[in-house]
Amino acid sequence: MDTSLGIIDVVTETATLSHRIGGEPDAAPADRHTDVTESATGRVVARVPMATPEIVDRAVAAARAGAQEWGDTSIAARTKVMFAFRELVHSRREDLAAVIVREHGKVFDDALGEVQRGLEVAEFACGVGELLKGAMSAQISRGVDSYSLPQPVGVAAGITPFNFPVMVPMWMFPVALACGNAFVLKPSEQDPSASLMLADLLAQAGLPEGAFNVVHGDREAVDALLTHPGVDSVSFVGSTPIARHIYETATAHGKRVQALGGAKNHAVVLPDADLDVAADALVSAGYGSAGQRCMAVSVAVAVGDVAEPLVAKVRERMAKLTVGDGADDGSDMGPLVSARHLEKVRGLVDAGVEEGAELVEDGRGLSLGDGHFIGPCLFDHVRPGMSIYDQEIFGPVLLVVRCDTYPEALELVNANPHGNGAAVFTNDGGAARLFEQQVTAGMVGINVPIPVPMAYHSFGGWKASLFGDLHVHGRHGVRFYTRDKVVTRRWVDPAGRRGVDLGFPTSD
Repeated sequence: MDTSLGIIDVVTETATLSHRIGGEPDAAPADRHTDVTESATGRVVARVPMATPEIVDRAVAAARAGAQEWGDTSIAARTKVMFAFRELVHSRREDLAAVIVREHGKVFDDALGEVQRGLEVAEFACGVGELLKGAMSAQISRGVDSYSLPQPVGVAAGITPFNFPVMVPMWMFPVALACGNAFVLKPSEQDPSASLMLADLLAQAGLPEGAFNVVHGDREAVDALLTHPGVDSVSFVGSTPIARHIYETATAHGKRVQALGGAKNHAVVLPDADLDVAADALVSAGYGSAGQRCMAVSVAVAVGDVAEPLVAKVRERMAKLTVGDGADDGSDMGPLVSARHLEKVRGLVDAGVEEGAELVEDGRGLSLGDGHFIGPCLFDHVRPGMSIYDQEIFGPVLLVVRCDTYPEALELVNANPHGNGAAVFTNDGGAARLFEQQVTAGMVGINVPIPVPMAYHSFGGWKASLFGDLHVHGRHGVRFYTRDKVVTRRWVDPAGRRGVDLGFPTSD
């Protein structure tokens, strides 16, 4: 398979990107732009316009018009569009992956995996008609029936992060569209090209103009969406401070919100665990995508006497990792997404050393041209209160915390303000069952380091990792993008008229 830069040049070499409003590129001149860089080289490959509130208003107006037409479309017709979209994404999966590699930096196979997980949500959306059936109760009173109608909420907005420019938007919009809503996507300005490709594929699949719109931007565009009276729901994935802002602002303006925040995912390694399995999992989950995953394992909790052999096995595997351009077949780990993010990760590693953690593997000396590279880092003897423990690093930095007992390890995990995911490595079924019942996290892995649910289950954390009541995709997604209308119906039989009755109606 050709994963050279040539394929990427074809799909992303654009001088200036544009918004997508009402099915067409928005040609209005922008007051502000930001640069999109190729993560492996640092060179600018595109410029993306920053939307003003006026541009957001046009996109929402187009979505409201699109919502009317699309919401009146039959479930069968919507399903036909979703099937066509699924086939188009599948046929263009390598092109989408190549765009991800260039602008995000992850290796090509990892990018293909991201597209595949997005496809699984599109496949789920193709069968959403089964979940759009209302409930019926006949004869709740004499001659009276009652039933519910799940209906679209209207215009849904999605605000998505840089780390999964295809998968995370596809956690949202396939389900929203299948339920009859229109959608406005605000992708990350750091890797926006994939969103425009998805918009083109939706149009080719037959989605009406205005039913899917893309606006680029920063906080100005986000706040315009959160406060716009034409937006009915907001979905977000990103850091906890921004998730809290999204939730508080959008709910204050009458919208339903699901805002997924940050993470500090722990993997507890018990004394009876297979340490080779655990070490493989920790390296895979800690350094895959250069640690830029919301489900990355960032803390290994070594219980009892497993710490020394576990650290040794992790270091053995780290030594075999190849860091390089994500487009190169030999690379195991690519660069970080941007120079700014690289500076942040480096700064946290520096702080960890200053605060007394033992940096047993230091990736800061890696130099590969002007790309945003840092090598895998491993800290031992980390404690809560250190900045590397308390903050979400979002880079290739794995921490080892040592605990004497299982209760101490569980207390450590549950005391963390985040509750996105947690894992345990053990061969003891009773211990595993105890952990899954007691840990305060929304997604739990047993000998599985990244317990990301399949599309027919829902993705979401607890505590500061989620603001709102419903997770994304799966049944929760259908519930989020629909609202029930309950109808009470009587067909009047003239012979059975009761006349005026001022009493409260009952079901007699």
